[in-house]
Amino acid sequence: MRTIGLMSGTSLDGVDAAWVETDGEAIGRIGPTVTLPYDPALRRDLRRLLDLAPDLLPDDPFLADCVRRLTDRHADAVARIRELAWESFREGADLIGFHGQTILHRPPPIRPGRNAATAAEALRAPGRTWQVGDATLLARLSNLPVAYDFRSADVAAGGQGAPLVPVVHAALAAALPKPLAVLNLGGVGNVTWIGTGEAGEAPLIAFDTGPANGPLDDWARKSTGSDYDRDGLLALAGEADGAVLGRLMAHPYLEALPPKSLDRLDFSRALQEAGADRLSPQDGAATLATFCALCVAAAARHFPAPPLQWLVCGGGRRNPAIMRALAAALEAPVRPVEVVGWNGDALEAQAFGVLAARVQRGLPITFPGTTGVAAPMTGGRLVGG
Repeated sequence: MRTIGLMSGTSLDGVDAAWVETDGEAIGRIGPTVTLPYDPALRRDLRRLLDLAPDLLPDDPFLADCVRRLTDRHADAVARIRELAWESFREGADLIGFHGQTILHRPPPIRPGRNAATAAEALRAPGRTWQVGDATLLARLSNLPVAYDFRSADVAAGGQGAPLVPVVHAALAAALPKPLAVLNLGGVGNVTWIGTGEAGEAPLIAFDTGPANGPLDDWARKSTGSDYDRDGLLALAGEADGAVLGRLMAHPYLEALPPKSLDRLDFSRALQEAGADRLSPQDGAATLATFCALCVAAAARHFPAPPLQWLVCGGGRRNPAIMRALAAALEAPVRPVEVVGWNGDALEAQAFGVLAARVQRGLPITFPGTTGVAAPMTGGRLVGG
């Protein structure tokens, strides 16, 4: 099956698209990839949706306008990938995997960790997750069936609804030495720990580690007007503030037991109360980069066994300040996924191509060790075709 996976992550910078040949279990040819950035107005409006989402009505006119523009940009990405796939293979596509844009993620309560009294503050109301994007419009514009709404069934069944990509990480890593940790650093960080076992049967543990690029992007935008800390230059020019880091590392989420997941804005109040806003632009960036790495180190305490290496994908791997902080905080080697032949920019888009095939075949997409759902379960919906 020839699929096109689409991913618009918590960094809100654009849509990644990738062509993948897969049956949802094995991954065959991996084709072209493309990233189409959002224009500044759409990016600004999507960021505003994050703030509005808790009280936003589904028929809100501003939401509808954002959804139309977002979907049009995804359709542009599909068209471009189809052109590239035809140039490469003289082949088209059979199915689209459309994640949409998460504007709200409020999963069911996480389990307290060792500090149960404070971790209880992190408990939330019954779960809700909201990804926006018009799958019906995308199917019509592309004239292809679209798999979408990957998370809501898992949340409704008591799961965290995230992460979704671990089953794809495991397929890609079938021949690699294990235990292995695959770390994705988008707006929020998430990790997949893959244990030893036969292909398709290796134990998986996955969860969100904590804030990653999201707070650092917001900080760079506020401090310098740039959309992100390019090449980590802002963070590398500063010094991490130990007192602020100490307060941030006391957050109950970090002690809570996995599976667990985050909304992009879950740490906004903690960052403000920790005093990050009083730091210089350089020291604030350095503190946020170090905090990202320390969250990952805290996450490693939940693994059954130490990983032999960490493979890093997502935009965070391009920030030398973050990668340097990870190397200092973790005991095993930290490497970008490119060292094993993966594409760290397109990996999540490729994963949603694989997940689309699993949706079409009725295969599970979430598991007890990845989202906390009681048993492996199917998810997603299909439209068009």
